[in-house]
This record gives sequence, C-alpha cells and structure tokens, in this order.
Amino acid sequence: MTEGGFDPALLVQSWPKPSRPRPIVTFGAGSIVGDAHFPAYRKAGFPVAGLYDPDHVRAEKLASQWGVTAFGSVEEATAVEGAIFDLATPPSHHADVLKSLPDGAVALIQKPMGSNLAEATAILEICRARRLHAAVNFQLRFAPMMLALKDAIGKGWLGEIVDFDAWLALATPWELWEFLLKAPRVEIAMHSIHYLDLIRQLLGDPRGVHAKTLGHPNHKVAQTRTSAILDYGDTVRCALSINHDHKFGRRHQACEFRICGTEGAAYLKLGLNLDYPTGEPDVLEIYPKGGTGWIAVPLAGEWFPDAFVGRMANVQRFAAGEDDTLISPVEDAWSTMALVEAAYQSSAAPATPIAERP
Repeated sequence: MTEGGFDPALLVQSWPKPSRPRPIVTFGAGSIVGDAHFPAYRKAGFPVAGLYDPDHVRAEKLASQWGVTAFGSVEEATAVEGAIFDLATPPSHHADVLKSLPDGAVALIQKPMGSNLAEATAILEICRARRLHAAVNFQLRFAPMMLALKDAIGKGWLGEIVDFDAWLALATPWELWEFLLKAPRVEIAMHSIHYLDLIRQLLGDPRGVHAKTLGHPNHKVAQTRTSAILDYGDTVRCALSINHDHKFGRRHQACEFRICGTEGAAYLKLGLNLDYPTGEPDVLEIYPKGGTGWIAVPLAGEWFPDAFVGRMANVQRFAAGEDDTLISPVEDAWSTMALVEAAYQSSAAPATPIAERP
C-alpha cells in the first residue's frame, strides 16, 4: 500500500550479510545464548566454532544442543584463528575476557558495557590498549522494525522528531537471569538501556536526564520500575514510563513506543517483551508525511533473533572491510553508559522540594 508516495515495502529492514563470515567463539552459556545468539547465527548461516563457560557442565549441555564445541579453557577458545569473539558474559566479567583476547581481535560485547560507568571506562581502556575492534551488542538498533523506523525518519516521512514516548506495563521473568536477582542495578542497566541507546541513535545525546528507578515490595530485585525524562531542550519531549510488575493479565499490558514528528508519526509494539521469551509479533505503523491515515509496515522478522543477525553481520562485515563503520563501537557505547549512570545519579538525588503553605 502506498499513500502520498510512501511505500512501506521500500523501507530497509535488514543488514547485508558478510560474503565470507568468520568463525564465532562465544563466551558464556546463559539463556541469552540459547534464546538469541545461536538461533540468530544458525538462521544467518554464521559458523560457530564453539563456546566457553567456566561452568563446563553447563557449557557442554548447551554446546550439545547446538552441535558446537565446548572449549575446555579460555586459552583453547581464544586460539581459534580469525575468530569473532562473542561475549555473552555478565557485565562484571567482560573486562577479564577482553584481557584474554589476542591483540587486535574483533569482539562483540553483550550489553551493558560493564556494571557501571567506571567498569565501562576500564573496558574502553582495555580495548584501546589491546587495539581491539569491539562493539557493544545494542541489537535493538538492528531489529527489523527499528531499521525500518530509522530509514523512514531518514527519508523525511515523519519530519523533524519532536516527541518520543516509551510505555511499558508488563510482567518480566527476571528469574531467567540468576545473576540479576542480587545485582545492585537492574532495570535501567539491563533493560531500559536498550531504549536509551536507541534514543541516542535517533535524537543524539540529551543535555541531561531526570529519572527515578525503584523496586517493588513483592520481590527483592533491585529495580523493576522506572520513570525518566531526557532533556533535549525546548522542542523535543522524550519520556519513558517502565513498569515490569504489571502482573494482572495480558489485557492492559503494553510495550510500545510513540514517535511523533512535525509531519508524521510512528507507533511500535515490541512484542518480544510481552510473554518473554515467547513474545508476540512486533508491530510498526507509520502515519507518513502527506498521508491521511496509519499504514502498517509488513515486517520481515522480529527483534529476537533477527536483530542479533544484523548486529553480528555488521561486526563480520567490518572485520572483512565490507562495512566502513562499526555500529555501537565501545567509544559510542560508553556514551550510552554515561547516560545510564546519569539516570542512576538522578534517581539517587533528592527531588525538588515543594514549598510549604505559608
């Protein structure tokens, strides 16, 4: 369907594949590997040389499920010639793995880039010192709906972006990630970081952030609810309302973005987060410049696993010289971590007091 020259079928939704993909060596055997990394690599035809995890029993179990090697040591894993090293490790472990890689290696680091900004800075320094070509796995940028959204914005179908709303009310199964249950930073650092990174890609760096993030009396996860406003001056309004404790049935749950421009708008449903990890289909609808109604964009894939395909494809192509730019390199990802840090600092700071009645 076209309207006013807008044809949703022409929007870019995928990243070009590498002509000669390198073998992938994965560090970590957690649920994200089986749920997203390996399904994506198999779908794309990317060769996986094997995986390493200090819990060798766990590593062997996952490796047998996917028909890959479970390496017995870090040294064995890092000895794979020409490998792309895929870090699916907890954030506090990234630095140690990066130190073990050969100088000049190519790596993809699972988000976040460390547990806090100090760890992110240490990771940045390691990558610089060892000349690592490293990107952070902010794969939401590569989801088909987000590639299409970015393309629509770039082609002017929304005009100038003036409003970004993220609204989540859902029930997230945090128990799937055992290391998060006692982590001091959870919601922003592990979840909403995706949205903050995407916003930076679309709108640039904000001047600052007002945020409040907190837990819930029904459990002990450090934070599962966040409200945040990003300051982009007097023209752009950017707000996030995040509630992972809406455990009252699907009817009024939501996981959606509304992005408004001066001449058009977009609506997105992030279906993965609804009944994770099974999820629902993603949705992208656009009210284009010059149009008279909303147009559904037929999507060529979903956030999981297709975003992981695009994310790795860019790393592979950059390593081969087929992409000039490495998306979300550690230099840029550090700025997303700085925004996360600012949000936590804002949450810890006292609110503006209200005047008392005279």
